[in-house]
Amino acid sequence: MMVEDKVDADFDRSRRRAFFGGLRARLLGGRDRLLSFDEVRKARGVNNRYYLGRKVVEVSKIVGSVGRHGEFDRNFMPLKANLGYRWRRVDRALRTGVALPAVSLYKIGDAYFVEDGNHRVSVARYQGIEMIDAEVTQFGARSSVGEVSDLELAVAC
Repeated sequence: MMVEDKVDADFDRSRRRAFFGGLRARLLGGRDRLLSFDEVRKARGVNNRYYLGRKVVEVSKIVGSVGRHGEFDRNFMPLKANLGYRWRRVDRALRTGVALPAVSLYKIGDAYFVEDGNHRVSVARYQGIEMIDAEVTQFGARSSVGEVSDLELAVAC
């Protein structure tokens, strides 16, 4: 199978995962969308921020987005067909060994939100990549930010 065929098949499968994941969430009463950074930040009352630097972050700890939380499901699978062009470009680059830039993440507690790089995170999740390079900015007081689980964040919203 040619790379282009694989990339097209990957995007189609990722969209199916999003569709069936949404159905499952609606049937079981769960959450099917990413968390909104702004909503979580307001709910937690955190405004202070400081740059942590370049880190290697567990992809599973990325639970939301700064501005695109409505375009991906809670597993970062694309919800909209118009995300395909960019998603496929990232998938193609990953499959052909092209180095991708680090994503930009905001951190609240132990949870991360994508500021830049939603498609890179989505493809990484789809491909089963466990760690990703990121430029990280922490929100909250340096000494008082505790662990925040995905469940706690969902309750806060």
